[in-house]
Amino acid sequence: MPVTVHRKGETVAVCLKGDIDHHTVPALREAIDDAVSATPGAKTLVLDFSDVTFMDSSGVGLVMGRCRLCRPRGIALRVVNLSPRDARIMAMSGVRSIAELGERSQT
Repeated sequence: MPVTVHRKGETVAVCLKGDIDHHTVPALREAIDDAVSATPGAKTLVLDFSDVTFMDSSGVGLVMGRCRLCRPRGIALRVVNLSPRDARIMAMSGVRSIAELGERSQT
């Protein structure tokens, strides 16, 4: 799964593309964790789901694990551009209590 990392000031934005499942999560986890570690002073991690075509429960685990990475470092976690389906899955899983969630606009 391709991952694009953008850094702007104290924000690390990671754009995800393709499927998020048990096959792709290990590489995603490593790429995201490396991006956070390589950005001292980061205050926000944004996971952009704009180009995610499929997500199973592994995606929920990926987000929860990144929260465990970010919290001790004082980094806020935002998950943006979720499809309505994925936003519902994240909310039902309790992710809304640990991260800010945002759905894709329906334009």
